Amino acid sequence: MKANLILQTAVSHFAKEGYEGASLSKIAEEVGIKKPSIYAHYKGKDDLFLSALHYSLHTQKTHLASYFNGMQDAPLESMLHGYFAWFSTESQYNERMKFILRVAYFPPLKLEKEVGELFNPFFDDMHRHLTRLLRERQRQEKILHSEDFSNAALAYLTITEGTMTELVYSGMEKYENRLQAVWPIFWRGLTI
Repeated sequence: MKANLILQTAVSHFAKEGYEGASLSKIAEEVGIKKPSIYAHYKGKDDLFLSALHYSLHTQKTHLASYFNGMQDAPLESMLHGYFAWFSTESQYNERMKFILRVAYFPPLKLEKEVGELFNPFFDDMHRHLTRLLRERQRQEKILHSEDFSNAALAYLTITEGTMTELVYSGMEKYENRLQAVWPIFWRGLTI
């Protein structure tokens, strides 16, 4: 129970302060324990950080799947385009998503390899699931231009990453402007 509370608190601190700014002492204080008690559950700051990232990626993967499952009766365009609104809300109000974004764009240099080893399977899973989703939707809607579902999924992921970058560096207004500029072109290319 304490390990989970430490993990949840760490996610919040790492999301707000980054790896360098987060303090094990402050995490322990918020949990209501002494700093040495953290070491009963985690080897140190690196272990806690990587555990928090693993936890955040795992829970966000499940949360992302619930978005797409909840949209399965919507037309494909509404589902794919709606993801951007869902994502912007998540990035504002969900501590795990804030943490993931911070780490994705500003990983601690000393943990860069380990961070990559956690992120790469996450993105590979997203690619695989999107490929399958597009294949299934083509059977139902028959609106996609190409049967190359893998590349279509990669193109969509590229659009999401590009708009995410705008959100992280420039804010919501520029994120929405970029999405408005790119979405009609992407959708026409996918469906013509």
